[in-house]
Amino acid sequence: MGTFTRFRDIVSSNINAMLDKAEDPVKILKLMVRDMEGTLVEIKSDCAGEMAVGKKIEREMLDAQYRVGLWEKRAAVAVRKGRDDLARDALVEKRRYSEKAEVLQRELRERQVLVAQYQNNMIQMEHKLGAAREKQRTLAQLHIHAQCQREAQEGNRIIEYSEAVYKFEEFENRIERMEAEAVLVNYGIDGTIEQELDAMIVDDDIENELCHIKPSFHKDSQQTTQA
Repeated sequence: MGTFTRFRDIVSSNINAMLDKAEDPVKILKLMVRDMEGTLVEIKSDCAGEMAVGKKIEREMLDAQYRVGLWEKRAAVAVRKGRDDLARDALVEKRRYSEKAEVLQRELRERQVLVAQYQNNMIQMEHKLGAAREKQRTLAQLHIHAQCQREAQEGNRIIEYSEAVYKFEEFENRIERMEAEAVLVNYGIDGTIEQELDAMIVDDDIENELCHIKPSFHKDSQQTTQA
């Protein structure tokens, strides 16, 4: 693809429309900027080449114009000297250089038009490239902003998760403490009842044993008295 063809395609392109359709706008815009930069370099290089050729044509044209005047003077000298034959030859050379100068002048004008076109293309390309670079900076800032928001949201989720875990552990500790307190309360009550029941059993055993001893004691006492 030639420089002018790429230039037309780039200048006529709608950057926003292309980015809207792109899956990765940042990558596509980066490639577009690179292509624009490369095309601009080629345009400048071609323009510089045309300007160099134009300078050469201009030098050749000025030399041809100088020789036109030179052979005209020689023809006049030959006429004054009575050498019409030499005068005719001089006029032939004058015509030859005159025709060459006209051709070179036309070619120089064409080169100047081409250089002007290149310069105009450079202005348009630089404008397009500036807009693309500005869009690239905007997308880069949006990307950084989105990344910061994403990191902030992830940080908030971590904080929220940590708070949730802390609240759950606090609630769990509270439940365990309540269970421990309930166990202690029940332990105290159960211990008191158990002690009372054990005491009652001991009292019953003692009373039974006492009742068992009393008849024997009375019997022994009566035998001692009778003796």
